Amino acid sequence: MTVPTQSVSPDRRDKLPEGRRHMIKRRFLTALTIVLLVGIPAGYLVISAGQSRDSGRDKERESSGSGLQDNWPSQMKRRIFEVPIPSRSTDVAYYETSNWKTSRLYVQFTTSAGKLDSFLEDVGTSRSRLEPGKVTVSERDADIVGWEFPPGRDWSATSIGRDKPRPGHDITVDLTDPAAPRVYVVSTTTP
Repeated sequence: MTVPTQSVSPDRRDKLPEGRRHMIKRRFLTALTIVLLVGIPAGYLVISAGQSRDSGRDKERESSGSGLQDNWPSQMKRRIFEVPIPSRSTDVAYYETSNWKTSRLYVQFTTSAGKLDSFLEDVGTSRSRLEPGKVTVSERDADIVGWEFPPGRDWSATSIGRDKPRPGHDITVDLTDPAAPRVYVVSTTTP
């Protein structure tokens, strides 16, 4: 009696069990693919969140700092608050406050007599509208940034009111040294 031998069909030969090395390699490649598909986006999110947090901290530090920052405000701030600081001005400093109702930009700088005239024209006024002996920056605003307007100086000032949303300006100028006037501006905008 003959025992029937099992023959392996050609279709079945292609599906023989894989070797151990091949299985390990396949599993490794599958795991690597999953790690890359999940790990890279997750890593990107972690880095992005860190950068966002750092950016927020920088802005918080800037807005919560008390007193003036010895630097020029950004061009965007100067545009929004309409404070065109003349080129080559010195001793430039600024401070910004914001709440739900009002935003203010406090700016101080020293410039030349000619550039003071240009600045005043650019904000919509002129030297002839400066009132001698007057200070238009309120005591409250002066206290916020530590400005002092003592007697014995040649103060002149004006205020510019505008329709919303354009900012209004309180401008006080120290003309004690007419060749190098010191300008103090509080630009206020409300939504």
